[in-house]
Amino acid sequence: MTNLANDFRNHWMPYTANRDFSEAPRLVSDGQGIKLKKTDGGIVLDAVSGLFCTPAGLGRTEIADAVAKQLETLSYVTSFQHGHGKSFELARRIASLTPGDLDHVFFSNSGSEAVETALKIALAYHAAKGESGRTRLVGRERAYHGVNFGGLSVGGIARNKHGFSLSLPGVLHLRHTWLDENRFTPGQPKSGVELADDLQRFCDTHGSNSIAACIVEPVAGSTGCLPPPLGYLERLRDICDTNGVLLIFDEVICGFGRMGTNFGSDRFKVLPDMITMAKALTNGAIPMGAVAVAGKIYDTVISEAPDKSIELFHGYTYTAHPVACAAALASLDIYESDGLFERSAALEKPFLEELFALADLPLVKDIRGIGMLGAVDLDCDETVGKRGHRALKAFFDAGVLVKMTGDTVILAPPFISSEADLGVMFGRVRSVLETL
Repeated sequence: MTNLANDFRNHWMPYTANRDFSEAPRLVSDGQGIKLKKTDGGIVLDAVSGLFCTPAGLGRTEIADAVAKQLETLSYVTSFQHGHGKSFELARRIASLTPGDLDHVFFSNSGSEAVETALKIALAYHAAKGESGRTRLVGRERAYHGVNFGGLSVGGIARNKHGFSLSLPGVLHLRHTWLDENRFTPGQPKSGVELADDLQRFCDTHGSNSIAACIVEPVAGSTGCLPPPLGYLERLRDICDTNGVLLIFDEVICGFGRMGTNFGSDRFKVLPDMITMAKALTNGAIPMGAVAVAGKIYDTVISEAPDKSIELFHGYTYTAHPVACAAALASLDIYESDGLFERSAALEKPFLEELFALADLPLVKDIRGIGMLGAVDLDCDETVGKRGHRALKAFFDAGVLVKMTGDTVILAPPFISSEADLGVMFGRVRSVLETL
């Protein structure tokens, strides 16, 4: 085998300043629990669950054993007109966790694919009802719904769209929910419920019979933890019901215990028509996503198709992959046996106390947090994102892994963290912010 010098050019890395990375690569070699081992031997505490993916921590032998067994038993079978037992078992397990009658599960391979799937199901549902004129989709400013063209279109982070001019036609965006008067508010802010009325205005302006679905994150995650104002999600639900619009919750980040409940919809007591999920579904071990769909949608799409015909022309080569299903089932077993969703709920108070204690730092301009998800806005005082990039590298050097969006620090520790672990994580975050 030819030994080629690694100049880091062969792997074009995602969402990465590739040239900068090659000058000082941030590489890890091992991971156990909440700890990552750098290739130089240093230890980094994972304060963001990988990328919101690993609430049960790294190196779970239960998942590794399940994956290994599945690889030996059945490593692949197409899910097009065929199946295997674990996909149906997993769908039943997910349905036991989802709220209401969101009992029908369509599998994908990522959160981005889950969003695309949900949007297509929404269009298919209205078409099956004879309302094919409902083609408009509504997203929200500062929202992240993945990187495929559907998710990119309904998403509202402008930088993600830079360089990609193609977008779905007729997409509308609600205003985001960040308001100056809500700075440094733990949990749900009091101001901003009226922002949901943008949806009714769209219905009035464009005709409610033109709008298929509204998709929002219950808690906007990647933009930097924007909890919904009190009453906001409830009002969206009411407007959707009044106008025949489907409500989709993108719970790729806040699902599976991040809010201290099964899903964010449980925490906020608002029932959507569909929920997208991914990330923690397999504890980050194998790529997998899914959409949980309400009975009325499933029944309509299925029943209106001709007998013995394919009802939904959609899917992926690796939909319901047997190995991913095995990893997901093992992950759900861990969440249940270790009581991790309950542990997440118990950790919320000490987590938020540590988070909001950073408010005394001059560099900090706002803090938001709910459940086991929080964000700290830094004063950019220069080109947007420049300080954030320096911070990202400084955090890694200081031994703590966070996510940076522009000049915002995002934290989402694994649920297996102890209160002492949180103290160490936030101590390292503080030390960086004091010297940045």
